[in-house]
Amino acid sequence: MVRDGIPYVFVPLGLAVLAFLIGYWPVAIAFLAVAAFMAYFFRDPRRYPPTEPGLILAPADGRVTLAGPVTPGDADSAVLVSIFLSPLDVHINRSPVAGKITDMKYSKGRFLIATSDQASLLNEQNSLTITGNGLTVGCKQIAGILARRIVCWKKVGDDMALGERFGMIKFGSRTDLLMPSEIDLLVKVGTRVRGGETIIARLRNQ
Repeated sequence: MVRDGIPYVFVPLGLAVLAFLIGYWPVAIAFLAVAAFMAYFFRDPRRYPPTEPGLILAPADGRVTLAGPVTPGDADSAVLVSIFLSPLDVHINRSPVAGKITDMKYSKGRFLIATSDQASLLNEQNSLTITGNGLTVGCKQIAGILARRIVCWKKVGDDMALGERFGMIKFGSRTDLLMPSEIDLLVKVGTRVRGGETIIARLRNQ
């Protein structure tokens, strides 16, 4: 379990024990159910990134809701992939490439539905730029209608390995991945992906 989930698990667990001791069984069962869900939500499974060169991996678990050029018809347009995370998905964010965080920008905002076209512009978000091996990608953590806190454990200047954990978004969210045009996109809308394992794209001529 990720450390950020500890209070979410142990507070309802403690209340369940208290309710049990004073004989309020229905209340104890309800708090126990909440603690169990929180333990499930904040799970942190081990992932095994592929080792081939030139790969860009999924930065989060979930379902692809956008996949394609930012400007359709422009061969030099950057490529955007959006991943929607439901409350049942693993919410750990992982680095899509190996490299250094060269820029990071947090923006306060609204809490629109994460799949909304306006979410990437208006919602609370944290944007990272990661550069390594001649490749620069943007990775954006976007809060959704249920999400109320974006967590990032890294800072500008930190080096990250491929698939390394860098943060999470609590309770339903979206993660955007912005890539250069010199890639072959390997996912489409509707594809289910696993952070740190699923190959999103491959650099050409690798």
